[in-house]
Amino acid sequence: MPELSVVVHGPNTQGHLAELLDSLAARPLPDTEVVVAAVGDWAQETAEHHAPDMVVLPLPDGTGDGDARAAGAAGATGRWLHFVHAKDGLPAGASHTLAERAAELPDTVDVLLLDHVRSTWRTSGLPSWDGPLLARAGRGPLVLDDCASLLRLMPLLGNRVVRADFWRANERLLGSADERFAALAALLLADEVACLPYVAHEDRTLRAQSVPPLTPEEYHAVVGRYEALFALTEGRRAAQAALYELMVRDCLRTFVRSGMPDAVAREFFQRASRAAVRHKPEGYRRPAGPEGIRRGLLEEGAYTRYRTFQAVNRARRATRSALTARKRQAVARVRDRQYRSALGRPVDPNLAVFAAYWNRGVACNPAAVAAKAAELAPHIHPVWVVTAHNAALLPPGTDHVVPGTRRYWEVLARAKYLVNNVNFPDDVVKRPDAIHVQTHHGTPLKHMGLDQMPYPAAAKGLDFRALLERVDKWDYSVSANSHTTRMWQRAYPSRYVSLDHGYPRNDVYFTATPGDVTRVRARLGVPPGRRAVLYAPTHRDYEAGWTPRLDLAALADRLGEDTVLLVRGHYFYEGAASPLTGLRRAARLVDVSSYEPVEELCLAADALVTDYSSIMFDYANLDRPIVIHADDWEMYRTTRGVYFDLMADAPGPVARTQEELTEILTTDAWRDECAAKALAAFRRRFCEYDDGRAAERVVRRVFLGEPEESLPPVLPLEDRTPAPRPEELA
Repeated sequence: MPELSVVVHGPNTQGHLAELLDSLAARPLPDTEVVVAAVGDWAQETAEHHAPDMVVLPLPDGTGDGDARAAGAAGATGRWLHFVHAKDGLPAGASHTLAERAAELPDTVDVLLLDHVRSTWRTSGLPSWDGPLLARAGRGPLVLDDCASLLRLMPLLGNRVVRADFWRANERLLGSADERFAALAALLLADEVACLPYVAHEDRTLRAQSVPPLTPEEYHAVVGRYEALFALTEGRRAAQAALYELMVRDCLRTFVRSGMPDAVAREFFQRASRAAVRHKPEGYRRPAGPEGIRRGLLEEGAYTRYRTFQAVNRARRATRSALTARKRQAVARVRDRQYRSALGRPVDPNLAVFAAYWNRGVACNPAAVAAKAAELAPHIHPVWVVTAHNAALLPPGTDHVVPGTRRYWEVLARAKYLVNNVNFPDDVVKRPDAIHVQTHHGTPLKHMGLDQMPYPAAAKGLDFRALLERVDKWDYSVSANSHTTRMWQRAYPSRYVSLDHGYPRNDVYFTATPGDVTRVRARLGVPPGRRAVLYAPTHRDYEAGWTPRLDLAALADRLGEDTVLLVRGHYFYEGAASPLTGLRRAARLVDVSSYEPVEELCLAADALVTDYSSIMFDYANLDRPIVIHADDWEMYRTTRGVYFDLMADAPGPVARTQEELTEILTTDAWRDECAAKALAAFRRRFCEYDDGRAAERVVRRVFLGEPEESLPPVLPLEDRTPAPRPEELA
């Protein structure tokens, strides 16, 4: 008996079925079967052509989704069922991951919840908002009443896997043609549920104008859906409260966005009003502000007053928007005059503007270049661009400007040198006698620049024409290795000069002393003789927020008292909850997400655990062990695009699960002979130009105008001496 049956069902809407079946056929799995409930001739022909080894159940045109799911479930033999509509998609490797996770679950779990991405006719692979909810719920079995917030997950059957016996025992309800009802009913009927914060489904929303409009009966069915769901919550106060919030929001959203004729809208509003009054939880308090007013009018059944409230709010928003636009235009005109005036003055040959990470502060390659310029070119006056929020965190005495201020535009107009690890704004004019230096902030594994064009989830609406206009302003592009140089040439094609000098931020890995390493470890609270493991995962474009890939508390427990786990969340999640929120704190589990600079964390760590972060390329300069945790490699590669296969060319052992990672770190596998060989090959490829003098070469070439041949040559890899390992200092 297979562990999982993927039940593909429905008509071949807009031809998406072939893509879905091809993705399943590309990775046949022994523990997974695919059953295709093909509705109509086109779906049947497509299934027979693209899925010759799958079970195909032909169904007549017009068969509804509920009946198609029922037919597919009846033909399935797996212990678990994953229903996927023919219009939707499955990320690479998703079914294998679901089958593995399902096999681990106890018999008391009826539903496995998972994350998904969203696609439309013009976008693809956008993150859902479900990831943080799933992550907070944890991996263990749950009773829904103890975590009723899970009812807020997008109600899709595609983002939940159900036990086959559970489905058949409740098929009268779960086989409903209303997918939202079936998805919510599955949660309410389940004895226990489990969560998997992993993207394993692609929900594709068709263009509204390409599908038939809803009938009045279908509008009214929205209220009926919740009446039927409340019948499943008797005596369950937490579930009732969560379902009530869901119902009110859904009804109001449907009412506002539907475009129903007035008579139909009025009837819908009255039905929703009666349901809101009938199911209002005891002690319920409406939210403050406009939302509270809306709900109050709904409870009163005040249709005319609600429409008036809508009209007044719409007019107020339009007025506010117009005033804001006029104010913005006036400010822009004043700023433009000031900037143009400054552009008319001569360039200051001794003025340099530095910025890093979208004006977060003194950091990364620009910081290392600025520090070396103060030593070798003291006539250069540095000015940092930093947000008002981060200005208080600058080192004392740092001259800085805040974006948008008058002096900000003046220094940008008059500076001879502009140095950044991202791009300056589009409004910045490239003067003929100014020099722009793009230092970048990592070696590329993931696709960058123009290479993101086939990956809209990663590009997020990036204007590639505007990007190239920014790239054309670069005079120099700094590179750490020939791989990076080649990838920048294809991702950012322009006439800039590549400075193959190494990344200045990595100099510290060769200049740090034993005392520096000891002081950093003491500052972080790592006792002498203890192993420090730095865990630094990267950002995922297909996740809306920080989603823990590991049970950090369990990992720390398994690693034992002799290991301190330093956890650093990606800076894109700055301001979000700590990666350790809700976990038991201990001296051996430390959140270092806000610790700067990150280079000091690397100096303090005996080993690095990461996934696809560019920190691996920098850390490799230290010649210390690196372990890759790649639980979603196929999904990352598919949605972001990568320049090489990390699974084949990793800098050390690769773990695909937490158990594998634990095994590596609790044995010698993290630093054995195989790990050392992998690291050596990785360093030869990616530590090509980093030798401790990168910043010097950049400063002498850019700020002092020295020719390439007069710069210090890059030391051979075997002649470099990285900072001492912590174990050597114990």
